[in-house]
Amino acid sequence: MTRPVVEVHGLTRRFHGPERPPVLDRIDLTIHRGEFVALLGRSGSGKTTLLRTLAGLDPVTEGRATVPERRAVVFQEPRLLPWKKVWKNVALGLPGSAAEARRKAEAALAEVELTHRAEAWPLTLSGGEAQRTGLARALVREPELLLLDEPFAALDALTRLRMQSLVGELVQAHRPAVLLVTHDVEEALLLADRALVLAGGHLVEDIPIGLPRPRRRADPAFEALRLRLLGALGVDEDGHDAAARPAFGADSRQAA
Repeated sequence: MTRPVVEVHGLTRRFHGPERPPVLDRIDLTIHRGEFVALLGRSGSGKTTLLRTLAGLDPVTEGRATVPERRAVVFQEPRLLPWKKVWKNVALGLPGSAAEARRKAEAALAEVELTHRAEAWPLTLSGGEAQRTGLARALVREPELLLLDEPFAALDALTRLRMQSLVGELVQAHRPAVLLVTHDVEEALLLADRALVLAGGHLVEDIPIGLPRPRRRADPAFEALRLRLLGALGVDEDGHDAAARPAFGADSRQAA
């Protein structure tokens, strides 16, 4: 096993005072170099709070979180500066000379297949191109920890599939530790080495995904893991809330 890149012990996060349950309640988490971890949970379960804490955007007030200095975040929105061309968005904040920054930015854009858009303005990019630019901006910093906050949620289905494949390839090439926040169970199974489920402030599932790559949805083992994750999230195989589903015959008894 490679060395840990992320070590979290007893992490607790509160937003409503000590009388309310914490959003994160004594979380323990370790992520190793080259390990891809997917974090799932219902809306409001604290997934993004945990990601923001690891990114250094939220303070650690209870517990401990050890993360590397070299880390990068890709958000759901690309957050590009519209007054800077694509390559300058990628190079933003890089140390060294302007020529060296441009060389690194162009190399990162080549990895995400955007060399031809280096001189474009962000407002002329498609959604997929903008998100690939955001990914290049993250990877150009050679992060030890890559944090992905639902980066494909706003994309159309075909673009999302292409981006998932691209991210999988780039992570295999660069080998950072990765935490992906997602609502998409299939996305987690396609990309991750482990899937975590966050509920009630706790990590209630930590499931290894030992499927061979490339992964196929038609694989019976893939389907078994999908159903297990859906069950952990409290939904049935069709994506319906299992807790809200009436018991058999309940509707007819009420109608009677």
